[in-house]
Amino acid sequence: MAHAAPRTRRAIERGGTTDLFSGRAHRAALVALPVVLGLVYGYWAAANRRYGGPVTGWNLLFGFLTALVFAVVLMTLLAVAPKLRREVHAAAWAAFCGIAVGFLFSQSGGSVLRSTALALAAAAGVFAVMFYRFYTREDSQGHRVG
Repeated sequence: MAHAAPRTRRAIERGGTTDLFSGRAHRAALVALPVVLGLVYGYWAAANRRYGGPVTGWNLLFGFLTALVFAVVLMTLLAVAPKLRREVHAAAWAAFCGIAVGFLFSQSGGSVLRSTALALAAAAGVFAVMFYRFYTREDSQGHRVG
């Protein structure tokens, strides 16, 4: 049988959850996470584009430019989206994810129609999940419930 871990009286009165990282670590993660995800995305797009052939200078340039654009758009989305209403907030994440998936698929040689269909399917799924998440964590005026 599982039991709750004991907590001190001060921890009980303080309430909330324990934050393992400092504010400095959280600020660093706001930059490091988009950069790392951008590099992974750029490598993936460049690998799709070369079709298993040799790595060229143009392929590297394409990968780094793709990584740069992805990271900048993700940082902008992380900064701006929380200030939006829940519907627009969910739509912004859905558009970002749909475009990212569609672009990756288009680099692998898929048709424009299949890329668009895949992007719309991914965007619809992300919109449903994100809208549900924001809807259940905000009150009727759009303020976050803590």
